Amino acid sequence: MSIREELENVVPAKLAVDRVSKRFFTLCLVGPSGCGKSTLLNIIAGLEKPDSGQVLADGKPITEPGRDRMVMFQEPALFPWLDVMGNVLFGLKLKPGLSAKERREVAEFYLKLVGLERFMHATVHQLSGGMKQRVALARALAPNPRVLLMDEPFASLDALTREQLYRDIQNIWATRKKTIVFVTHNVREAACLGNRVILFSPHPGRIREEFKIDLERPRDINSAQLASYSTEIMRALKGYVTPEVAE
Repeated sequence: MSIREELENVVPAKLAVDRVSKRFFTLCLVGPSGCGKSTLLNIIAGLEKPDSGQVLADGKPITEPGRDRMVMFQEPALFPWLDVMGNVLFGLKLKPGLSAKERREVAEFYLKLVGLERFMHATVHQLSGGMKQRVALARALAPNPRVLLMDEPFASLDALTREQLYRDIQNIWATRKKTIVFVTHNVREAACLGNRVILFSPHPGRIREEFKIDLERPRDINSAQLASYSTEIMRALKGYVTPEVAE
């Protein structure tokens, strides 16, 4: 595989979630987290197995983790003994067919994509919370997956940092053409980022409603048009008292 082929946009995967269920034994889930949204994300990632049903990626059942599906969690989980470049390169270690020089070129490409090319030699403790999440995003994108799974990655960040990352993730979606499944409690965030917003109800988790967000991109989190969608989703959310998953 050449570096040019590696950096080409891959065809985004089509996911099908078919009657998936997951039961919990001797485990207490408190509050909105109990609706199963993160569990569903883990099943799509291949990190957990459903008790019944299946998840398909382009018609093939998902039975284990794969480089075609990368996960970005709420915490960046960076390796403190590695610098920014080293953390992104770590995600490329198992990528076949690339030389050390090509891996570095790929890492530099994605660090530039997330706006961190000037910080590639910085240590983790020198980074702000938003910058750490950008490194985590570059690391997840570096293997060029077809699906990016994001589990509340902006929840712990301040409002200004989140707004910048909303713009960044929309730009990355537009340029790299990934299937993105995004879990969030924030209805305005869901309306800003998602083409479809799927509303879950708790105990046991069920899909209750689907909202299609028909707005041009890039979207402004503070726009009046987006506010009307988030108001509609919030009204439904209050009826079920659940978090939602944006896809």
